[in-house]
Amino acid sequence: MLSVLETTCQNKVKMNTKLHRLNHLFKVVRKMTTSTDSTYKNILVDKVGGIMTIAINRPEKRNCVNPATAKELVQAFNNFEKDEESKVAVLHGKGGNFCAGYDLSSLASSEITDLQLEYSGGQAPMGPSRMCFSKPVIACIDGYAVAGGLELALLCDLRVVEESSIMGVFCRRFGVPLIDGGTVRLQKLIGLSRAMDLILTGQGISGKEAYEIGLANRVTATGSGLSEAINMAQTLLKFPQKCMNTDRQSAYNAAYNAVSLDDALQYEYENGIKVVLEESLPGAQKFTQGVGKHGSFNLNSPTKPKL
Repeated sequence: MLSVLETTCQNKVKMNTKLHRLNHLFKVVRKMTTSTDSTYKNILVDKVGGIMTIAINRPEKRNCVNPATAKELVQAFNNFEKDEESKVAVLHGKGGNFCAGYDLSSLASSEITDLQLEYSGGQAPMGPSRMCFSKPVIACIDGYAVAGGLELALLCDLRVVEESSIMGVFCRRFGVPLIDGGTVRLQKLIGLSRAMDLILTGQGISGKEAYEIGLANRVTATGSGLSEAINMAQTLLKFPQKCMNTDRQSAYNAAYNAVSLDDALQYEYENGIKVVLEESLPGAQKFTQGVGKHGSFNLNSPTKPKL
């Protein structure tokens, strides 16, 4: 009869063997579903399934954006827009910070002739902040998301913020204005009064405070922001995409473009009705078959009622 010690050792060996096989399987699956774009110098771009992750990779500068980085961010987001397989993008920073704004050392060394003095609808100082996306973009914020970094966060549809992060208009101290959408988007998200507080005082707020005023959509523990953002992106992948993105665009139109309530309602109807035949009717048929009932988000099989 085997001793307790021998049995325990055998169980450990079996467990380690299973873990080794699972790790090997994970690596194989990851190779099949993940691709990395190595054409960039200042950012990292990966594709996992239908999710594209775009990471600012200048940790020694707290991911401050210089002109070269701005150009690469625009290129990456243009590729995201054109890529039919990528349904959601996640923007984040490497090395413990989202983005500490524009690289002031780059600005300090610029001649006046080097600066972009006229408005252009293309590349902004921070890169993609004047772009309008047709698909969701989620920001994963850790460490500092300040000045231009805050403006990049505001560009995104949703913000997952780690509890130890700091957000604020830190450029207030140096006479650098918000010219990447900060004054436009911030007050739309949190209201004029709260926006004025942040814009005028330059004070920083924590992840918890950002959530309380509506600036953050989720608050997570430090170190778990990226996994939470990717989980959120995976949730969005489950839904009928045309319907979701049509509703998304209608909300932006009502917030920024519509001149009246009637104008916003007309835009909503005219664009939404196009989706009904393509996605709504098949969705209704799935519902009658028991899929999604009782509030279930399992859209692949009928839902059993809770007892």
